[in-house]
Amino acid sequence: MKLTTRQLTLCAVLTALALAMSYVENFLPLSLLIPLPGVKLGLANLVTVFALYALGAGQALLILVARCTLGAMFAGNFNALLYSLLGGLAAMAAMALLRHGKGLSLYGVSMGGAAAHNCGQIAAAVITLGNGAPLCYLPVLLVVSVFTGTLTGYLSGLLFRALRHTHLMEERGMPHEKQ
Repeated sequence: MKLTTRQLTLCAVLTALALAMSYVENFLPLSLLIPLPGVKLGLANLVTVFALYALGAGQALLILVARCTLGAMFAGNFNALLYSLLGGLAAMAAMALLRHGKGLSLYGVSMGGAAAHNCGQIAAAVITLGNGAPLCYLPVLLVVSVFTGTLTGYLSGLLFRALRHTHLMEERGMPHEKQ
């Protein structure tokens, strides 16, 4: 994939934004509202959804892999890289496929991505632990993914509406018609 300077710059800015959103999310007291281990809002996934629709799957994948890798490096936690990559890649694959489904809105694509992300992270846990015990927690995470995916879809919709008249949004046929 050959990127123009404009595309490379936009990918770098979006990667930095996703890293910042992921970092800030660590300070939100979500555990007070939802006392379940491992539950996050997934604010950085806003960038993934945006990149998927605005730039395409290739550039969105590039941003996702850079975010996961840099996030693990900055945190000094390379064990988290497996979880982050498997969850992110599963979400990206699901959203790229669901995006082309007929009658499926941005909310459906986002919820599918959230559910796939949780499946990817459970797969990472199974690999890391060497047994299937984490699979018992998957139904709980899938229920939560309905809410987190809906939130991401809603916020993405707001973003797309706010940027509707920019040349970036006109390039790929944005999802505002389907909402």
